[in-house]
Amino acid sequence: MEKQIAAFISYLHNVKKTSNNTEMSYKRDLEKLCHFMNAEGIQDVKDITAGKLNDYMKYLEDNHFAIATVSRNVASIKAFYHYLMQEGIVSEDVSEKLKAPKIEKKIPEIMSPEEVVRLLEQPSGDSPKEIRDKAMLELLYATGIRVTELITLKVSDVNMQMSFLVCKDANKERVIPFGSAAKNALSRYLDGTREEMMEDKKSDALFANCSGQPMSRQGFWKLIKYYAKKADIKADITPHTLRHSFAAHLVENGADLRSVQEMLGHSDISTTQIYANLNHNHIREVYAKAHPRG
Repeated sequence: MEKQIAAFISYLHNVKKTSNNTEMSYKRDLEKLCHFMNAEGIQDVKDITAGKLNDYMKYLEDNHFAIATVSRNVASIKAFYHYLMQEGIVSEDVSEKLKAPKIEKKIPEIMSPEEVVRLLEQPSGDSPKEIRDKAMLELLYATGIRVTELITLKVSDVNMQMSFLVCKDANKERVIPFGSAAKNALSRYLDGTREEMMEDKKSDALFANCSGQPMSRQGFWKLIKYYAKKADIKADITPHTLRHSFAAHLVENGADLRSVQEMLGHSDISTTQIYANLNHNHIREVYAKAHPRG
């Protein structure tokens, strides 16, 4: 079975061009399945039955694996069997009737527009660090990109003249516009501050930390926590909170879901739909409070 798993991961990498994270996720899930089947005395993938797959699902549930983990395992197994069928390695897809447990979508934490303004106004000084911090926060809220995407941006990914950036994810890339506030903050950072902070003058990395190295996730998390506390925001603010707030505020102000989906890089619009639901809930609350017969 190990041989088929290795061939499947190679197929994902070379043919499907999936990201390294996706490949590692599939590999972990399938190695866990392999270990379980070996303990059951099954070493050939052809000997796995639908019943044995159900036993494996029960094993995951009995060992209190998170619902999201179980769902991901189901997806990994189904993708693996799709490949096995395609290659003629098995004659029956025994994963066909496997069903992932339903994941309750948590309502994302979002900031009010007033809180966002307070947060973005915190880095207001003239030090290189505050100029950089202002540019990073403004750009994060202006584009809704993920923190990993923000810290891996290159100078060449940003078109200052046309006010947009190119965000690259595995094989895909998306173009996201940004407004005047982000443009002004970024212009100020690029006008000497970045060069002053960056140790490697030949580096194309957009943002550097105070040691002159590319910014890390942990470094940016500390940065946003610091400014949230300074802005007296009581909620637990993370970089993803700004991403959620970006999307929710766009939808609340009339942006269509397809455009928001494209900017966020969601593969499925149902993921973006949650921001529309948030807006409907807000409208209902306003109605209930304001309507004389609400």
